[in-house]
Amino acid sequence: MLSIPRCARFATAGRTAWRAALSGAKPSLRHCTCGATTAAASSSSNASSDFSEKVKSGPSLTDFMSSASSVSGEELSKLEEVEEVPYLSPEDVAGNERTVYFETYGCQMNVNDTEVAWAILQKAGYIRTKVLVEADVILLVTCSIRDKAERKIWHRLRLINQELTKAQRRKALVKIGLMGCMAERLKKEVLETEKLVDIVVGPDAYRDLPRLLSVAGQGQKAVNVQLSLEETYADVAPVRLNPERNSAFVSIMRGCDNMCSYCIVPFTRGRERSRDMQSIIDEVRSLSDQGVQEVFLLGQNVNSYRDVSEESFQKFGAKLDPTHNSAGFKTIYHNKEGGLRFADLLDKVVQVDREMRIGFTSPHPKDFPDALLDVINENDNCFKYIHMPAQCGSSRVLELMRRGYTREAYLELARHIRNKVPDARLSSDFIVGFCEETHEEYLETLSMVEEVGYEMGFLFAYSLRKKTHAYHKLKDDVPYPEKIERLKRLNTVFNRKAQELMSRFIGREELVLIDGDSAKSSEMWAGRDSGFQVVVFPKAYVPCALTGAGSVELKKGDFARVKITEAGMKTLKGEPVERTSLAQFWQQKRAGWTAAEQAMRA
Repeated sequence: MLSIPRCARFATAGRTAWRAALSGAKPSLRHCTCGATTAAASSSSNASSDFSEKVKSGPSLTDFMSSASSVSGEELSKLEEVEEVPYLSPEDVAGNERTVYFETYGCQMNVNDTEVAWAILQKAGYIRTKVLVEADVILLVTCSIRDKAERKIWHRLRLINQELTKAQRRKALVKIGLMGCMAERLKKEVLETEKLVDIVVGPDAYRDLPRLLSVAGQGQKAVNVQLSLEETYADVAPVRLNPERNSAFVSIMRGCDNMCSYCIVPFTRGRERSRDMQSIIDEVRSLSDQGVQEVFLLGQNVNSYRDVSEESFQKFGAKLDPTHNSAGFKTIYHNKEGGLRFADLLDKVVQVDREMRIGFTSPHPKDFPDALLDVINENDNCFKYIHMPAQCGSSRVLELMRRGYTREAYLELARHIRNKVPDARLSSDFIVGFCEETHEEYLETLSMVEEVGYEMGFLFAYSLRKKTHAYHKLKDDVPYPEKIERLKRLNTVFNRKAQELMSRFIGREELVLIDGDSAKSSEMWAGRDSGFQVVVFPKAYVPCALTGAGSVELKKGDFARVKITEAGMKTLKGEPVERTSLAQFWQQKRAGWTAAEQAMRA
């Protein structure tokens, strides 16, 4: 038996019935589109209050009207604020110190989602464990962007079930849950066909986790994958999974409206909606107070951020002009009118703490107006790293992908960004073997890599996804072996070009925030520079530019001036020069610029 999902439509129906009853009108509860139905009011009011019986029968009209006679008009106006499930008591959904174990796969948004889910469960009384076989609840936060990612999760679920069976725990009280994009897309397969999990929770239903886990604890299957037009979790303070790290993620918007023909994200994450600006600023300030030194703003289409909340209009002022795409770019939807944009947000966030570096991912190239590029260029604590997902170098294939731009428009944007942000380092996504891609069109992708030059990249062979436009309208006609060959060659070209670009850093000095030990040696520090490039260098005593001390030992969390001595395809190596600060480094670096360099960056 599946649990009744706690969803927005169900709650709205209940409130409508409640108000109707108070006014004397005939109440009417509709069926929830998730498949849930209300139980008719009957003589069951004297039935057992046992939790499992309540869950089996679901809420009745009485659950929504029990206090009707005593509800004042003021209390009724606050009805929207009620968060509790009306037919369950707080004790029914309490964690009671049960342990929960998380595994996270996929993008940075999934990392942030895990932290949001953990915040909700921690508040409900759960305790986190890092040992799988000791957990009462095992939650996998999943990715559905490519077939390979899904196959990895299927394999992991089977292994987890085997591990628990060996430990003689699977048939006890251990519950396994699937969260994230794969949960929304494959709910029926994982629950009913494979029977590998007990609960399935979509990206917009994490608030419902305590209830779903309580339902599963009664031996039932529980699912809530309803997408929302409003949910941003703006009022949930994520609990960081790795508080010892220097960096943190802040989700600023969710969903995507672009509807690229190959992409499953709009179907697993829903429509675009943005958090109000003040809640983001407050979260960044809180992280600064905790000592976090790097914050990455997250969104499926992060630079499409558009805050249209009334609170922001009152605090920051109204903007009524329509959105403006990068030159030569278009969308499948009409320009959106009004709202505070990503450039407005980034400009506020970088001012929170000038010693905290700010980055963002993942953007769409259509949303890089000059106002945004100016904020990146003019603020020293903004990463000089810009991700520009091209996906393909052929205009015809880009049209099939519904990307909204041509090869020429993309190349012009890349040139424009390098002019506006001279220190910018670029990265990109590329897909090879998309529907109908010819060999000649594939060669256009190779030439684009050569022409633009990227320091970093994420390269993939096309994987057909159900529900997408390509699945319904296009033919996946490039043989798999050919896709793999194209991917191998693209990797070779990409790495060779990246190596050329990385070599130009030899002899330069870079500002590096020390993250911790190098992955290959405990005798080396590792961190990222202002262009988001990994830099490794020896642990050593160096002069301190902050205090004037002649010799201090560098430690995790320090900013170090590092002179680059070697360059690999993905990593720079260097020698530490001194301990410094972000502001002091850039002040000294500007002092050493020539007049021409200063003019170029003005």
